[in-house]
Amino acid sequence: MSYKKLLQEHSPKDLAESFVFPLKLSAKQQKTADLQLTEARQKAREKMTDAEKLTGRLMGLKFQMEGYFRAEKPNNEYSFGYFLKLYIELLDMKRRGFAEQIGIDETLLSQLVNQRRTPPEYMPIRLELHSNNSIPAEYWFRVSEKDREGAMLLNKAAMRKKEMKYVTGGISIHL
Repeated sequence: MSYKKLLQEHSPKDLAESFVFPLKLSAKQQKTADLQLTEARQKAREKMTDAEKLTGRLMGLKFQMEGYFRAEKPNNEYSFGYFLKLYIELLDMKRRGFAEQIGIDETLLSQLVNQRRTPPEYMPIRLELHSNNSIPAEYWFRVSEKDREGAMLLNKAAMRKKEMKYVTGGISIHL
């Protein structure tokens, strides 16, 4: 927006007051400012209700999941089991109680969390229902598919060698 247009909409005094000047702080002033900010954030956190805290943690989990399934390459740090474990922890629940709430055996839950088994088809829906639609089934599904993509990329050479004996024809064009 041009300066002339700004002057038409605002007075020079308003413009001057709205301008933020960069401030150079000494090391001591920066430390004091950081302390004040930390204290203010702590006070704000103390005033938050349990529901507000849970909302913030759920949003954080959703953002992490989005980052994982939107990434070009799978990240070995994350998995369906990782996000499921994080979800259970942020709810501050025991695995046994959580397994009961979503209608699965505790053994299956353990296998999912520890990445010993891929999630059954119904799992994303149950997790969506459990989260009261806070984390959509599509997120859980996309995380699971990203895991499968990562496993395929990791074992692609071995898989190609194993499956080659089943392919007898093929096209002659290579893109």
